[in-house]
Amino acid sequence: MSGRSLNVAAYSMLVLAAMLWGGNAVAGKLATAEWQPFLLTSLRWLFAFLALLPFALPHLRREWPLIRQHLVLLVALGAIGMACFNLLMYLALHTTTAINVSIIQSSMPVMIMLANFVVMQERVRGLQIVGLVFSVLGVLIVTTGGAVLDLFRAGLVLGDGLMLLACVFYAGYTFGLRWRPKLHWLSYMTVLAASAFVMTIPFSLYEYQISPQVWPSPNAWVLLLYVTIFPTVVSQVAWARGVDLIGSNRAGLFFNLIPVFGAGLAVLLLGESLAWFHVVALILVLGGITLAERVARG
Repeated sequence: MSGRSLNVAAYSMLVLAAMLWGGNAVAGKLATAEWQPFLLTSLRWLFAFLALLPFALPHLRREWPLIRQHLVLLVALGAIGMACFNLLMYLALHTTTAINVSIIQSSMPVMIMLANFVVMQERVRGLQIVGLVFSVLGVLIVTTGGAVLDLFRAGLVLGDGLMLLACVFYAGYTFGLRWRPKLHWLSYMTVLAASAFVMTIPFSLYEYQISPQVWPSPNAWVLLLYVTIFPTVVSQVAWARGVDLIGSNRAGLFFNLIPVFGAGLAVLLLGESLAWFHVVALILVLGGITLAERVARG
């Protein structure tokens, strides 16, 4: 494959993954109109596990000694990154917009960089701090509707606060990946899907006790299958292939497309309004992250 063809293939895979992850907030907003958020998360990971298992079995058998050796870490990664993040995101979508959820997700690189600085004492350059400030300001603008000073009087909307907490969990998951064993991606995702499903069972049972689930419509089942297949499985395949082709450093910038796709799809499919503060926040967040990452890689 020529260099140009390789880049086209890689960019196509990475853009597809970012678009599917961005669309997860939109699909979640639609799905939580009928599904209870905790049950939606449980079924999503149960179906993902069942879909992955037939393909993953040969790799699981071969890599089981390594999986068993790192089982506690893998279970923790699945519980924190897959279960807690999605539980909180679907819960947040009850009281905030898909646009806000998409843009708030872009705070995760900031949290990861701060964790690396505080825990691992990784050096942070001056321009990286400038980029972090831009990103934080962008998130503050979107979570306060452009009135940042109101944060000190009225606080955050519940859904925005829950989404920020979800991002803390996913940042913790990403930070923990430095200790992840070298497994085939199918083995890794299958173990994490199983862990995430088990983690969500108590939440779903509690949710059912206080508010029993009404049998969803066919459209709701379609949405459940969508979030199981596309943002969960297809996106991981596309992302893994893109990283294989051009490497993780170059691929990392494509994370910045997630809030762009999420906000755009929320406007097109949900009819949500893209206000001036959303645009300003996107510019600040994406510009800040890009500046921080380029300095870090320079």
